[in-house]
Parts: sequence; structure tokens; C-alpha cells
Amino acid sequence: MKPDSSDLPSGTQLIVETEPPRPEDVRFLEERLYEFNTRATGISDGKFLSLFMRAPDGSPVAGVFGWTWGGTCYIRYLFVSEHVRGQGRGTLLMRTVEAEAKSRGCQQMVLETHEFQAPGFYQKFGFTAVGHTNNYPRGYQYITFVKQLV
Repeated sequence: MKPDSSDLPSGTQLIVETEPPRPEDVRFLEERLYEFNTRATGISDGKFLSLFMRAPDGSPVAGVFGWTWGGTCYIRYLFVSEHVRGQGRGTLLMRTVEAEAKSRGCQQMVLETHEFQAPGFYQKFGFTAVGHTNNYPRGYQYITFVKQLV
């Protein structure tokens, strides 16, 4: 189905894309949204936060990606490869992220996970579920967690 583009300026296209977007296009969205948020709030202390554990060849085996902004550390992704799970890698990542968040002045950490991923892991670190989205994906819950940093 082609989107209705009758309201678009001449020469502009609205395209539904199903392949991964180009990194520069995602960066465009991130930068414009950050600029808007900064103007709206007056808070401009946003910084990316990423940690990677790498194999001897440099390939990642575990990592975290997120950011800090306005007193909150947001964890977007945390992943530990199956062959190194249960060896304390996730614990080390979480402790390191929390220490970095505190050093940046964050008062809280926020993340989301699916119920089939690792909600118990986050609860072990003091995260509390504050929201649920039912049927995402179908038959499961998506959970929002928050941890207050002291």
C-alpha cells in the first residue's frame, strides 16, 4: 500500500522503508530530536554511554548502549552473547553503567525489556517495574523499569 502523500510539498516523497535505515538517517533523527528536547527543557547535558566486552579479535561479545540526560541514565540495549552468559558479564556491565551514571550526576536509571528477556536480572539490581505494555509482542509483555540511584 502506498502512503497518501497528497499533503506533501511538491517533489517530496513519503516512503515506507522495511530495510534497516542508513546510519546517517537515524543520526539525523537523533540529532534533531535532541536539539528539540534541549530547546524545550533547557537541559543540554546529554551524552552517549556505551560499554563493550570484546573477544581477542575485537568482536563484541557483550555490551550496553544508552545515554545520560537530565539526571537520568537510559539503557537502550544490553546484550550478553549466549556462550558467555552466566559468567558475571552482565553483572559487570550493570555495575559499570551504574557507576558511570552516578559519576555523571544521574539520580535514576530507566530501561525496558520484554518479559521473556531478563526482568529478574534487572530486579536483582534494584530496578522496579513501573509500566507494562501488553501484547508486545503478541502474547507477551514489555516492561519499563526504573531504579533510583542514591
